Amino acid sequence: MNSAQTLASWESYLADSRRRSPHTVRAYVATAARLLEQLGTVDWPALARLDAGALRGQLARRRADGIGNVSAARELSALKAFIRFAREQSGMADPAPPRLRGPRIKKGLPRPVTPDEAVHLAATVHDDAADEWIGARDRAVLLLLYGAGMRIAEALSLTGGALPLGETIVVTGKGGKQRVVPLLPIVRDAVTDYLAKSPWPMDRDKPLFRGARGGPLSQGMVQKAMMRARIAIGLPPSATPHALRHSFATHLLGAGADLRSLQELLGHASLGSTQIYTKVDAATLLDVYRNAHPRERDQS
Repeated sequence: MNSAQTLASWESYLADSRRRSPHTVRAYVATAARLLEQLGTVDWPALARLDAGALRGQLARRRADGIGNVSAARELSALKAFIRFAREQSGMADPAPPRLRGPRIKKGLPRPVTPDEAVHLAATVHDDAADEWIGARDRAVLLLLYGAGMRIAEALSLTGGALPLGETIVVTGKGGKQRVVPLLPIVRDAVTDYLAKSPWPMDRDKPLFRGARGGPLSQGMVQKAMMRARIAIGLPPSATPHALRHSFATHLLGAGADLRSLQELLGHASLGSTQIYTKVDAATLLDVYRNAHPRERDQS
């Protein structure tokens, strides 16, 4: 087996068996390719015998390339996953990868936009688009992110099979897990408006959101449209498509949603991923306090 075959097996496992996202598959395959190049071997048993010292050395080389803590932690996760796969391929009784602690990462708090800013962003991408149907498309996507809390990949993976839209929609998230989320009237209306203006026929097995030439709409096009919109209305660089999902969660929590319900709506595998929004809400309240409390204003 040569390097290309080894990487093809790894890629197929990630995409087909583990159902990882295309972005994760590319990143994990690239990590494996760097390791194979450094070691000069593609033999599964040899890879399976790699210990914590070998992984630490590979991580040190990547550190020398200038990657930071977040990238190093992702690199280590990919390396461990690849070694586990190699051990499974070699038939080892215990395929668990070597124990190695990753770099400490300080979790940053998501910075939500306000409801008015979210709607303004959606309206701006609509008004600034070169074609009316593209503007309607981009507005519908952004309102799905904010109004239904979808990840951008989830919104763009929707097909004509989701039609006709009702009060809820089934979303396929990470790992192929499905969840049901409610659709606000403004979101349904935006998608309906896009469908009425789109020049492309809507088949059940075709992407709901199409690019200018009829193919699947890419995340990059949505990100560029939102970047232009947030610059036009003076919002900070933190106003990204993913920030709309954060805003959905933060505003629901502020309105009294419980964490378990929020976990279901967001499609989080663990409650710990959802609990960060309690910190977001506390941070938002602190900002309001500092800006509104008379004593705070007098001392500023």
